[in-house]
Amino acid sequence: MKIYTGRGDEGMTDLQDMSRVSKTSPRIEAYGTVDEANALVGSVRPTGYDDVDEKLERIQNHLHVVQADFANPDPDGDDPVVTGEHVAELESFIDEAEEELDPLTSFVLPGGGDAGAKLHHARAVSRRAERRAVALAADQPVNEQAIRYLNRLSDALFVFARLVNKRDGVPEESPTY
Repeated sequence: MKIYTGRGDEGMTDLQDMSRVSKTSPRIEAYGTVDEANALVGSVRPTGYDDVDEKLERIQNHLHVVQADFANPDPDGDDPVVTGEHVAELESFIDEAEEELDPLTSFVLPGGGDAGAKLHHARAVSRRAERRAVALAADQPVNEQAIRYLNRLSDALFVFARLVNKRDGVPEESPTY
C-alpha cells in the first residue's frame, strides 16, 4: 500500500463514507486535533510507571476510536464509536490516580518533570480537541459520548501529570496573583 495517493493535493480529503470535504472543515479540525493529542500522549510513554503507561496506551486506542467516530458522519452498527463505557473507563482511571494524590487546593502551573510537563501539554491540546468537537457539534450531528470523552480526557491527563510529578518528587507550583 502506498502512503501517498495525491487525492489531498487540492485541499480536499475523504471521510469514512467517502464524501469529500475541505481539509479545513470543522470535522477535519476536530479529528485532526484529536490526532495531535494522541501523538502527544504517545510522546510521554514510557513515563517510567507501568500502571500509568498501561492507561495511556488504552487512552491512545480510545483516541483512535474518537477519530474514527468524528471521521464518519453517518456510522452504522459495525463502525467504531465512542460509548459510555469508554467514558466510564477514563473516569475509573481518574478516580484511581486521585486516591494517590493530595487533594487539590489551588490551580497548578503546568510543568514539572519531563513526563509531567508532556502530560500537561497533551491535556491542553485535548482541551482544544474538545473545543473543536463542540464547534463541529454546533453544525453537524456528533456523538455526544465522544465530546464527553474528550472532556474527561483533559481531567485524566491533568491527574496523571500530577501523579507522575508526585512520584518523581517534583513539587507542584501554584500561580501567584
